[in-house]
Amino acid sequence: MRRRSAIFPALLVAALAHPAVAQTPPAIGIVVMHGKGGSPSGHVEPLASALEQKGYLVANLEMPWSKGRGYDAPVADAVTQVSSALEDLRRRGATRLFVAGHSQGGLFALYFGGQQRVDGIVAIAPGGNAASPAQRDRLGRSVAQARRLVADGKANDRTRFLDFEGSRGTYEVECTAANYLSWFDPEGAMNELRAVKSVNAAVPVLFIVPTGDYAPLQNAKQLFFGSLPANPRTRLYEPDSGHLDAPSASIEEIVHWTTEVAASGEGRAAAPAR
Repeated sequence: MRRRSAIFPALLVAALAHPAVAQTPPAIGIVVMHGKGGSPSGHVEPLASALEQKGYLVANLEMPWSKGRGYDAPVADAVTQVSSALEDLRRRGATRLFVAGHSQGGLFALYFGGQQRVDGIVAIAPGGNAASPAQRDRLGRSVAQARRLVADGKANDRTRFLDFEGSRGTYEVECTAANYLSWFDPEGAMNELRAVKSVNAAVPVLFIVPTGDYAPLQNAKQLFFGSLPANPRTRLYEPDSGHLDAPSASIEEIVHWTTEVAASGEGRAAAPAR
């Protein structure tokens, strides 16, 4: 008995001397996605850089809706692109995986979160809702044109269609009819109400709507946030900023929220992303 009593204090002292062993925080991996017509070096770059500086494993992606790519791939390929990035982050050591996006990237993050395994979703000023009255009104003819081309066996023919963005109005893009319909079908993947309702209830969402956001996005805030499945860590955050600088204005809250969710131990993404 005397020998055991001598060993136990020694073990206790050793444990107390190295508390970090038991308190090492989970490694957070996060995919960051820009908005419509944007790029990784645009409005999301300060957010991606800040997260990297804080030790996050970050994949700042150029998505099909960028200015450089112009819808060169359909929604399904974008899902594969993000899934591959998450898998790479997991191989690099991430044990908690998040997707974050700005504007159209925020809407796609919500859609992705209903399709694949993640620990949390950060939707920053989500926009690009294909079912919105503005998009239906301005893009209806282009959507109908794309449908006709697909029906006529010309799904892969490159054609000029209309796109719409709140600060720019309507403008032309050139892509295949199949790709265009994939992104702009009002009943498809970029239907925001369907996307938020499809988020898995086990996945929390940080839903960010800045106080100076575009009026249509402000007006739809309660509808979309209120339609998310109930989760105790789902949160609405309203930074004092406009639409374009919302990623920068939300850095502190994103760090706080993702750290809190990662530490909760309720993540779904410790296994490979599906």
